[in-house]
Amino acid sequence: MNTASTPAPAVAAAPSVYLHQGFFARRNIMDWIFAALVLAGGLYALQQYNHAMDGYEKGILLLTIPTLVGLGWFWRPLQKLMLAVAGLSLLAIWLYQAPDGTAQIDRADTVFGLKYLLSSQSAILWMSMLCFMATVFYWVTLFAKSEQSSFGPIATGITWVAITLALLGTMVRWYESHLLGPDIGHIPVSNLYEVFVMFIWMTALFYLYYEEQYATRALGSFVMLVVSAAVGFLLWYTLVREAHEIQPLIPALQSWWMKLHVPANFIGYGTFALAAMVAFAYLIKQQATETKWYKLAPLWLLGVALCFEPLAFRQDHSGGSSYWLVYFGISALVVGSILAVRKPIAARLPSFEILDSVMYKSIAVGFAFFTIATVLGALWAAEAWGGYWSWDPKETWALIVWLNYAAWLHMRLMKGLRGTVSAWWALVGLAVTTFAFLGVNMFLSGLHSYGEL
Repeated sequence: MNTASTPAPAVAAAPSVYLHQGFFARRNIMDWIFAALVLAGGLYALQQYNHAMDGYEKGILLLTIPTLVGLGWFWRPLQKLMLAVAGLSLLAIWLYQAPDGTAQIDRADTVFGLKYLLSSQSAILWMSMLCFMATVFYWVTLFAKSEQSSFGPIATGITWVAITLALLGTMVRWYESHLLGPDIGHIPVSNLYEVFVMFIWMTALFYLYYEEQYATRALGSFVMLVVSAAVGFLLWYTLVREAHEIQPLIPALQSWWMKLHVPANFIGYGTFALAAMVAFAYLIKQQATETKWYKLAPLWLLGVALCFEPLAFRQDHSGGSSYWLVYFGISALVVGSILAVRKPIAARLPSFEILDSVMYKSIAVGFAFFTIATVLGALWAAEAWGGYWSWDPKETWALIVWLNYAAWLHMRLMKGLRGTVSAWWALVGLAVTTFAFLGVNMFLSGLHSYGEL
């Protein structure tokens, strides 16, 4: 038998085996350096400020360490952000030290680095200007001839710097409050000024995450509009009401629950606002070729209504009426201009599928944290007022907001809600959320009346 001409039997190819790397195997050297720095920083803070914390606060600090490490590992850009904020905060603390070794609050007005950059108020004012600049650059990017325009990275970079300065201002303000007196020091989440700063950087930061995940900057022009609107309120609140002045906590807020309840709440507010602006972009894209203006009227009227909302604020002895008229005029002009040039805008927006996905993920994250915040608020109320729920106006409207988004998620998950109704619902949800956030404080008295303007 001539075996030379007999073909060799085929050798079965070994099946390809794809193994996913374990969580820790995916960590690089920078991840571990970052974790070590966070651990060292947390333990240093525990040792350095041990005298200013009670048992609950020490527990929160210890839990914060793995939380920050986990966030930095989940999304690596956060590592640079945290390290930059920590470094600048330590520099600011060092500049507050007088030659005799004591920390003095009045150095904020005499030391160049503090007066013009690193004091809390300076950092927050820089943040405000940069948010406006980022908004402009995002819109320039949207209308640029090339999608690879250099304006896009500039817009993203400015937003990152604005977030860094917002967090720096928050951290330094916390330190400054302790310099004013041991009975004054508190985490800066206790009044509208402080929580608006939180809303601004949280909303912008969540947007940057989605910008990276979906590789598109087109939504930045819409999301940064709501951030700029919040900055406009913050500037009015600073200039007219001098809200940037640090005040002692009122008794109702002297609780460690505040450190958990308020940030969780504002993750919800920030992501709900982000979802609403994405919904606005969705509707603009959908109506790109619509030529009958009366069919655009609902969208324009809702936009104007949202712009008009601040005019409802009480202007008692504030001298701010003219400011809000200008604010309303600019906002209405922006909404009208977007509708007028909706066709070229729509051409640059991502697909409906991406818009719908960002909207859904934002609301899902916001709803989860808003639920946590509501539960924490009930526990805080039980400790402070003796009952978990009292149907206070703020509590009632928080429940309305919760039910609104619970229904939205139910309809999406159970009934497949998509498209126009979904977008309109998310956009109207912003009006409901805004009233729960601000309107209740303006017009309805109750146990939460300490938040009045």
